[in-house]
Amino acid sequence: MPALLVVAVSAEGRAPAVVGVDEPVVAADDLGLTRGDGCFEGLRLVRGGSGDAASEGAVTVPNLSAHLARLQRSARSLELPDDAAGWARLLDVAAREWATGFPDDDEAAVKLSVTRGRPVPAGQVPRPTAVVTVSAMDAGSLRARREGIAVASMTRGYGPESFADAPWLLGGVKTLSYAIHTAAQREAARRGADDALFTAADGALLEAPTASVLWVPEPGLLRTVAQGANGILGSTTQHLLFDSARRAGWRAEEASGTLADLRAAQLVLLTSAVRGPVRVVQLDGEPVSQHPSAAGLTAELQALAGF
Repeated sequence: MPALLVVAVSAEGRAPAVVGVDEPVVAADDLGLTRGDGCFEGLRLVRGGSGDAASEGAVTVPNLSAHLARLQRSARSLELPDDAAGWARLLDVAAREWATGFPDDDEAAVKLSVTRGRPVPAGQVPRPTAVVTVSAMDAGSLRARREGIAVASMTRGYGPESFADAPWLLGGVKTLSYAIHTAAQREAARRGADDALFTAADGALLEAPTASVLWVPEPGLLRTVAQGANGILGSTTQHLLFDSARRAGWRAEEASGTLADLRAAQLVLLTSAVRGPVRVVQLDGEPVSQHPSAAGLTAELQALAGF
């Protein structure tokens, strides 16, 4: 999914600059490149959508305040300066550039990355590099919304309480170090699936590499995996969906779960900020979400999440 445009700030405090997609924006010794030392957020641009302080027909970033708050939490966990106002300015520049440069597109995928920047002497404050990339929605994500996805489960190899009292493991932090996540997705592809689903060593559900898992065990009840010492990342889209679902009369709760719970559910979803809630139609080669109401429930929950 090649970038359409890039907005970058090489050090904290500099004005956002739009650069060509082929121009270098990160130094060769940037610690985000050499160590994966940084964090990021995945977002969307939506033309005519609803968002923070949005007007009808405007280009918005849905759920922006929640995304900026999560990026702040990630930055603080990495002992990086957090600059929510500066990040918002970057996104605003990206939105305006996309709105004028790509007037026929209704939505786009956005990634806001914050690295530690170039090495500085011990004791000095890091000077982060912040980069926003805007890309066209890939066909796979759009197809997944319509048709659902096949998922392969695989263990992460640790217990569900492994992150208790171990903040240095960065559980629940959206770091740039996604090599394990992408390796899991490649393994899923080798198994003939579209995405992976992690479980703990004892079989407890965790999350997908870039999404949260939700399921409907009975009419009117929506569940997801509870955060805590399991190290999963809190999902902005899941929280938004839970709030909207509760207002629409659903019961929504965080709980523990297993693969058996998913196989018995009326509906299983993976949800993320760019792809949105997508129906899991196959798990480890076997059909799931075959309940007669699954298609209708998927459409309802996608609409509640703003997709």
